[in-house]
Amino acid sequence: MSVPGTPPVIGVIGGSGLYEIDGLTNTRWEKVSTPFGDPSDDLLFGELDGQKVVFLPRHSRGHRIPPSELNYRANIDVLKRVGVTEILSLSACGSFRENLPPGTFVIVDQFIDRTFARVKSFFGTGLVGHVSFGHPVCSRLGDALEESIKEVGIGYQRGGTYLAMEGPQFSTLAESNLYRSWGCDVIGMTNMPEAKLAREAEMCYATVAMVTDFDCWHPDHDHVTVDAIIQVLMQNADNARAVVKKVVPRLAGRSETCGDGCHTALDNGVITAPDARDPEMIRKLDAVAGRVLGNG
Repeated sequence: MSVPGTPPVIGVIGGSGLYEIDGLTNTRWEKVSTPFGDPSDDLLFGELDGQKVVFLPRHSRGHRIPPSELNYRANIDVLKRVGVTEILSLSACGSFRENLPPGTFVIVDQFIDRTFARVKSFFGTGLVGHVSFGHPVCSRLGDALEESIKEVGIGYQRGGTYLAMEGPQFSTLAESNLYRSWGCDVIGMTNMPEAKLAREAEMCYATVAMVTDFDCWHPDHDHVTVDAIIQVLMQNADNARAVVKKVVPRLAGRSETCGDGCHTALDNGVITAPDARDPEMIRKLDAVAGRVLGNG
């Protein structure tokens, strides 16, 4: 666990091969349990240029777990439990915009959550909590990601709205056109409730949505071949590893609390009176909310 002002530990959530980075040292895989069940996989601990980093394969190694069955609470809890202070999330997505073709990286700054079959909060009956989520990502992490993406030389967009759908099926044409009319930029299945839970856990969070294809709104959508999509996926994976290699050292050295308030999101968030709080809930939230509950 960590408290505001502690040196950063960078968590990376993404594809199962994302951690295959030149220069990653002192590596070890470790299984860590949580009060919310098992996370997607064991954690890979390592260092990049001396900066501590922890990788979590979102869908497990080999991509065994579909988006709706991910244990999002366990995934965020386990990272907080081992000391992670900021999370870089990388995920594949579809594009709603002609100017965001396959291969583009989008540094998302807003979300629309259309998922419906997932547990979305660490809090509940016996311990009620509400956090601010108007600005759901950390601008400081976004700055570092933008600098790194520029250095790697990838086409990108800073800012954009990510429509989180339930899946596992893709959108109907009517849905795709509706989301475009809402002003959404990309669509994916994994960043909600991941981002919400990271905020509740007082962790900086930023996401890079990596475009693999145009969603079904595009007139050429039906002409895209599987081979072409796989080629984009492989190139995106290579570029994602290059970005992580650049961005992790950029985030080293922070000794103060995040200026965006990510590390203090629960300062006024716990609503339940101290004498009415469920002891079992307090126990389960020892990592996530121990700082404000007095058991961290």
